[in-house]
Amino acid sequence: MHITKNTVVTMTFKVTDVQGKLLEDGKEPRAYLHGGYGNTLPRVEAELEGKAAGFQTTLTLAPEDAFGPRDESLVTTMPKKDFPPGVKVGGEIKGYDASGHEQWFIVKKIKGDTVHLDANHPLAGEDLTFTLTVIEVRAASPEEVQHGHAHGAHGHHH
Repeated sequence: MHITKNTVVTMTFKVTDVQGKLLEDGKEPRAYLHGGYGNTLPRVEAELEGKAAGFQTTLTLAPEDAFGPRDESLVTTMPKKDFPPGVKVGGEIKGYDASGHEQWFIVKKIKGDTVHLDANHPLAGEDLTFTLTVIEVRAASPEEVQHGHAHGAHGHHH
């Protein structure tokens, strides 16, 4: 079977940065629903369109094709006195952007009375290399299509 809209693709993928630092080891297979559901990066989905189990490729993606460029307007601070207890550096907290929309922030550092937060994806601004291997391709179930994501062994479970 070939990868087309409404197929479930199970693959492994290794991700490295431009210096070759391993960011994802690719050992655990992952499944996604193919066809514009936003379950994988658009460039990855485009590369896999029409391919079959056994296909392997390596892609290097610019930030615009991966997790976007860094946006320094997403970096902010808050007074430590307003900071929720128990959250440490590297943890995430929910906050709101200037328009009042909910947003998640990663705690970057705590210095004195100030907590430094960043709402950028941790890999924003990075050129990334993906080494992909397609393990299996199958037709999606009607429920998977309705829900917009893969279910089962390597997909989403309800």
